[in-house]
Amino acid sequence: MPWADLTAGNMRRSSDGWHAVLRFRGTEHRLWLKDPPTIGAGYIVELPFDDDFEVRAYASRRLWRAINGHAPGPAFHDLSVQRRERFALALRALDGRSSGNTYRAIADGLFGARRISERDWKNHDLRNRTIRLVQSGLALMRGGYRELLRFRRRRK
Repeated sequence: MPWADLTAGNMRRSSDGWHAVLRFRGTEHRLWLKDPPTIGAGYIVELPFDDDFEVRAYASRRLWRAINGHAPGPAFHDLSVQRRERFALALRALDGRSSGNTYRAIADGLFGARRISERDWKNHDLRNRTIRLVQSGLALMRGGYRELLRFRRRRK
């Protein structure tokens, strides 16, 4: 393990153990350790058999490949451009709502003030879209962001 590459900014102690960030070839790997790392020590990966086992096993394999000088391979799953843009809009809408802005002001900030006339606001599709974006942002804030980390399985 390249523990010598870790700097104070890449490792920190917490109440539950040690958290480290390793970077290999532009890929970031996050680790949790019970005890501080020791140069020359051997390490194992412990994975629980839970719903996230497949993701953890894939991440472990990518870390092993990176440590041994191989290309880590692709990420387990990537968000599409459309999903990333929607999450960004949802978080911006949530910020606007948390700052006390009206849905109209949020829509003006997200989509432009000239797109919606005052008379058409009540029935405009951007009004409904803005409300849904704020609701999505609230769901992310309340813990839904964890779903971004989980692989969506297609049901057969």
